[in-house]
Amino acid sequence: MSFWEVAVIGIGLSMDAFAVALGKGLAMQTLSFKKALWIAAAFGGFQALMPLIGWLLGSSFSRYIEAVDHWIAFALLLSIGGKMIRDAMKEIREEKDAKEKAEEAGSSKDLRLGELLVLAVATSIDALAVGLSFAMLGVTEASSPKCLSIWYSILIIGIETFVLSGGGVLIGHRFGSKYHARAEIAGGIILILIGIRILISHLA
Repeated sequence: MSFWEVAVIGIGLSMDAFAVALGKGLAMQTLSFKKALWIAAAFGGFQALMPLIGWLLGSSFSRYIEAVDHWIAFALLLSIGGKMIRDAMKEIREEKDAKEKAEEAGSSKDLRLGELLVLAVATSIDALAVGLSFAMLGVTEASSPKCLSIWYSILIIGIETFVLSGGGVLIGHRFGSKYHARAEIAGGIILILIGIRILISHLA
């Protein structure tokens, strides 16, 4: 995976965390940079940890399914992207107001550690599957001109999620969360397009 491919995947993956961060920001009566930092760190940390776990699991058996690894990576990305789009479209159809959306995203006026960890895990589950796809695509511990190492990959994903989540809190507090469903749709489309490109490049 090239730098730009990993960067685009990271943006797609971070949309769930961005949406929840928007809801958290919306619920804050007064903006707290300390709370925004905690939210960004939790989401970014788990978004980096989950692909690593997926990669470790996938690397242990990827050699046994080398002939179909590109199909597996395609299916994983297609499934993740499709789920993001379906969830966002359902939310748009329900036409809830911004406050109700924020509450469904897990917003509360007080930031509780247990709740934050649950949200961080919940918004990073998709990244576990992406980590599996990295293993299927031959991502290793060493970088090459055409493929970043798993360490650089998870660092990029974690940083992107950290920045977008922190920004989400600030944007949510200032403007509300009415655009986060559209952001999720964009993220889902990004992952599907990456999956299609991977499949075409291997079949070609």
